Amino acid sequence: MLDDLDRRILRNLQGAPAQSLPDLADHLGLTVSRLSRRLEKLRENGVVKGTRAVIDWVALGYAVEVSLRVTLDKTNPRAFDEFIPAAREIPEVLEIQTFLGQVDVRLSVIARDMPHYQAIYRERILQLPNIADIEALMHVAKIKTSMGLPL
Repeated sequence: MLDDLDRRILRNLQGAPAQSLPDLADHLGLTVSRLSRRLEKLRENGVVKGTRAVIDWVALGYAVEVSLRVTLDKTNPRAFDEFIPAAREIPEVLEIQTFLGQVDVRLSVIARDMPHYQAIYRERILQLPNIADIEALMHVAKIKTSMGLPL
């Protein structure tokens, strides 16, 4: 389990992930070597899975986000196995989630504008296998988006 120092390290990484190891070590009152050992242990235990750049797709010209709730044809026992790999091949699909219940899959899709979305929907989404029903939810605003954990 995590001790207080691990939690402090993780809180600081969440707050300022781009800071250098020497700066982080200084802020935490640790040596760089001790911080490095702790971070390596957190990586080995799967707590820290790496770092990545968060790219603002709106800044790149994508203005539309649609959440598609998909119900699959459950008469086909391979419906999920055929649908998921095909959905992964669509570059504009940013996220795929599966659920238990009436809705089987949720796709988060981005597009430059509505004509671009319509083309993706008609030419790519509707061609996915085993779709029984789709409900589209147009994103209007993000009220809260957080990757941070309460540590």
